[in-house]
Amino acid sequence: MLSLSNLSPQKGSRKPKKRLGRGHGTGHGKTSGRGHKGFKARSGSGIKPGFEGGQMPLQRRLPKRGFNNIFRKDIAVVNVRDLEKFDAGSKIDRESLIAAGLVKSKYNHIKILGEGELTKNLTVAVDKVSDGARKKIETAGGTVEA
Repeated sequence: MLSLSNLSPQKGSRKPKKRLGRGHGTGHGKTSGRGHKGFKARSGSGIKPGFEGGQMPLQRRLPKRGFNNIFRKDIAVVNVRDLEKFDAGSKIDRESLIAAGLVKSKYNHIKILGEGELTKNLTVAVDKVSDGARKKIETAGGTVEA
């Protein structure tokens, strides 16, 4: 009967590894299967991804366009209608918006926009608030600390 204690691989499915550099009688001595000289015979060598045999590689042939601003501010947008899920009188800041699942933590700035309606008085303390959103929050009895 077959059990974990007597399992073995299929006949011919496993080969012993090449033992390189163990004398010419093994067939893998001297140059250890790397041939004579040349780039691939050297230690630490190997064809890198994107190498095209000395031809100008594709990533260098293609034109580069545009501009990547490393100082860009990632701004998360939250609409006034999304604030309706909070309890009346609560303070809304970065941590509460992340906890509610409205904003991901990767964003370093948060802006409230005026889409939708608000019926609860809330204290909003975020980075930016649009004029329309500010008006709706204050009309509902809330305050904005931006």
